[in-house]
Amino acid sequence: MFLSLRGIAAYTGLSENTLKAYSQRGYMPAPDVEIGTGDKVTAKGWSTNTIDHWLANRPGRGARTDLK
Repeated sequence: MFLSLRGIAAYTGLSENTLKAYSQRGYMPAPDVEIGTGDKVTAKGWSTNTIDHWLANRPGRGARTDLK
């Protein structure tokens, strides 16, 4: 089974808009499957294993050093 961005949002609790922004900025892992013809990709899918690995290894926001 593969998840769309909407499916990943439901699976992770992150918003679909956040995931779209991550995807546009290159913060998402490469999709496990792309559906379409020729150079036109109409859908992308990620396995839950890929998403679990990404969640476990993605960097956080970092520590705030300006607060005391």
